Amino acid sequence: MTKNNEASHVKFEAQVDSSSTTSLDDTLNIHNTSTPQQSTSNSSSRLSSRISSPLTSPTSQSFRRDEKTNGHLTAKFEKEAGYDSGHDPDDQEDDDMSGPRPSLHRPTDGRSHQPLLHDDRGRASYHSPRPTMITRKSHMSTRSPDTAARLETRKKYTYAGFFLLLSLVAFTIQTETAVYIQHTLKWNKAYAMLWLTHGSWSLLWPTQLLILRIQKRKMPWKAFWRRHVHIVRTTAQMVVTQDLHPSGRTTQKSPVPYILKMTAFITTALTVAGGSWYVAVDLTSASDLTAIYNCSAFFAYAFSVPLLKEKLRFDKIFSVLVAIVGVLVVAYGDAAPTKHGGKSGGSVGGAPTDAENEDAKNRTVGNIVIGIGSVMYGLYEVMYKKLACPPEGTSPGRGMIFANTFGSLIGCFTFFVLWIPLPFLHYLGWEKFELPHGRAAWMLTISVLANATFSGCFLVLISLTSPVLSSVAALLTIFLVAIVDWVRTGQPLSAAAIAGGILIIAAFLLLSWSTYREMDEERRKKLDDELESSDSD
Repeated sequence: MTKNNEASHVKFEAQVDSSSTTSLDDTLNIHNTSTPQQSTSNSSSRLSSRISSPLTSPTSQSFRRDEKTNGHLTAKFEKEAGYDSGHDPDDQEDDDMSGPRPSLHRPTDGRSHQPLLHDDRGRASYHSPRPTMITRKSHMSTRSPDTAARLETRKKYTYAGFFLLLSLVAFTIQTETAVYIQHTLKWNKAYAMLWLTHGSWSLLWPTQLLILRIQKRKMPWKAFWRRHVHIVRTTAQMVVTQDLHPSGRTTQKSPVPYILKMTAFITTALTVAGGSWYVAVDLTSASDLTAIYNCSAFFAYAFSVPLLKEKLRFDKIFSVLVAIVGVLVVAYGDAAPTKHGGKSGGSVGGAPTDAENEDAKNRTVGNIVIGIGSVMYGLYEVMYKKLACPPEGTSPGRGMIFANTFGSLIGCFTFFVLWIPLPFLHYLGWEKFELPHGRAAWMLTISVLANATFSGCFLVLISLTSPVLSSVAALLTIFLVAIVDWVRTGQPLSAAAIAGGILIIAAFLLLSWSTYREMDEERRKKLDDELESSDSD
């Protein structure tokens, strides 16, 4: 009897040992029929692995591995899961395990116990190295906001510097050829020259497309054209919304109607401003015309404060005033009339006899007309910046492409719409329409193309920097034309020309430095805000 009981007991122990891989419920059931010492040892071992590592169950392992596959957690899910977004989730897992756990079951090596079931699906074990989570913060911290802002601003100013040099050369050529056409060849058709000059802007986009095509000549034409159209369209949507990342609904809406309306509005303001030059050139003196016309830089800054929300800065105000003083010194310091060109073509000065002998009545009317034109030029530059330029932060290349595209639209509107006054002016006898011939035609072609080059560069300058800086930069042409005349004719520069030129250059350099600092500060602040926003996500 005793032997039978001992055999049964041995058999029962073998059954208990063979069931070591059963579930926790089976273990608890066996515990009810096993010896107290064996059941307590088996159940406590299994319960300890369950209790001490709740995050190491197969379900939680799979869940956390899926997190790593996705690359990152959303802020909402991290909060619900109890993870700190500023820490690695794997490190957070160790932190969670250091909470109120029974010290008896706390592993001494910092790892959880082995899982209940062996994973045969090729997943990483607990003893394998943990993959490093690459967060957005680690990417953003590779380049400081200060460095990124400085590089971006420097790139924009490099583009602006190139177009500034090109615009100065083109404007000088336009001024010299216009003086020759009007005073030597005697072809003086004010509105016809205005129409041809602004109409030539339509060549900006085809010329730009040709240059871009040469740069991308290895790209198939269909891919190149599709890419170019996409850039122009998306930039136009940025202009409409004044947002670097338009919403989905906005991207479905065509920007063409808005761009066409702004083209008509801005071209009208430009035509009024340019027409005032041609009207006033025969009514007032060259000195008055030069001095009043170039006050457009002051009006550009005056309009920028309410319309573009620019801050009133002492250094900018001082720079603009110094530039205007320099223009006044050049205009009134010399006995000879100052040679100067208009932004819409044409020129003044450079003739033996000029409008200096006009009576006071005509001179007063001419000064009023050019005063209105100066205000309209300042308004035109600011309205172009506000209504037809992409928002701050747009890449310089994209801004350049769209500026020349919009300039072509201005040229097309001028050429196909603003020819209408020509027959009326001809019929009324105010200006007989007559195209130039021979040498005058060639010189006019050079002058018109030079103005188109200057205007395209000027639009790019406004888009990349500001209307104020672009207006002051245009004043440099006064001193540059004087230097060209000195080289060409051998007549030395007067003291007034030198003093006025130095003042204009100093004002431009001071304004450039002020604008550079302002752009750098704004971009750095924007990057800081974006970095803080990314860290909080």
